[in-house]
Amino acid sequence: MDEQGGEITLVARKPCFGLPTACPSCLPVYIYLKFAQYPFTLVFNLIRPDSDQIPYVESGTYVAYNNEKGGVIESLKEDGIVDLDFEVHSIPECVSTKAMVNSWLADALMYELWVASDGSSAHKIYYSDLPWPIGKFLYFKQIRIMKQVLGITKANADRREEEIYKRATIAYGALSTRLGDQSFFVENRPTSLDAVFLGHALLTLQALPETSVLRSKLLEYSNLVRYADKLKMEFVETSSSSPIPTFPAYPSSSFSKPGGASSWSSKPKSKPKREKTEEERKFKRRAKYFLVTQLVAVVVFISLLGGSDEAEIELEDNDDDLNYDL
Repeated sequence: MDEQGGEITLVARKPCFGLPTACPSCLPVYIYLKFAQYPFTLVFNLIRPDSDQIPYVESGTYVAYNNEKGGVIESLKEDGIVDLDFEVHSIPECVSTKAMVNSWLADALMYELWVASDGSSAHKIYYSDLPWPIGKFLYFKQIRIMKQVLGITKANADRREEEIYKRATIAYGALSTRLGDQSFFVENRPTSLDAVFLGHALLTLQALPETSVLRSKLLEYSNLVRYADKLKMEFVETSSSSPIPTFPAYPSSSFSKPGGASSWSSKPKSKPKREKTEEERKFKRRAKYFLVTQLVAVVVFISLLGGSDEAEIELEDNDDDLNYDL
C-alpha cells in the first residue's frame, strides 16, 4: 500500500440517522479505519442498493470487496494493511465473541430492518434515492431474500422470532459482562470486535424506531449504551447536510486522488457541443423505449405480486371451510 499512496477510499452507502453511513455492513468498516487512525476518503454509491460488493475499499490497483475473504475488515487484516487484532489473535474469547456479534446480533438487526418493522428504516438506508417502482420492487425482493437467509417460513415465523430475540438477549448479556467498566472489550484497546459491535449498537439505537424490541433489549444494558455513546463522540463523525460525494457503480482498475475528497464531487468541465449523428439519435430513442418498458414491467410485477398475495389469503380463508372427512 505504501507504494500506492497510503490513503484509501471507502465506498459505502449514504449517511442518514445521524451516522456517516447507515449501512450495517459499511459502518463497522468506517469505524475500524477510524480506530486505526488510517487515512481514508469516504464516498458513497447511491445506485446499487442491492450489491453485496458494498462496502469496498480501493487504492491504486488494490480493491477489497465486502463479499470476498469474509468482508473488508478481514481483507485489510489478511493483506497486512490495517490489523488491529495482531495482538489478540491468540485470545479465543475475542474470536468467539466477535462471531456471536456477526451472527446472532447481525441476524437480529436484519430481522428488525426487513421483517419485524414497516420497512421505513430500510427504505431510507437503501432505496430512498431510487424511483418509487424500482425501490419498491427491490424492497420486496430483499424481504424474501432475508426470510430465506433467516430461515423464516409461515409455519415457523413465531418460533424463529422467539429464537432470534433470545439469542440477541444472550449476546447482549455476554457482551455487557465482558465489557464491564472498560473502554474496549479486549485489553482496553480497540479491535475489530469493537468495530463490529459499535456499528451494530449505533444502528440499533439510532436507525430503529422506539418501538423496536431489539432496541429496548440493548437499552437494558447501561454499560453498553454508555460505551456506544462515548466511542461515537470520539471516533464517529455525524452526517451533515453537506453534499454527498458519490462514486461510480464499479471500482476503477487504477485509482488516484490528487484533489482529495472534493475531486469526486466536483462538476466536470463543459465540452463544446457537437451535432449528434443519425445513429446516436436512433440509439437514444431505443434507450428511452427500453427504460419505459422496464418501468412498465416493474409496475406490472408489483401489481401481480400484490394480487397473488390477496389470492393466497383468500385461498387460506376458504381452506378453513373445507371438510376433509372421507
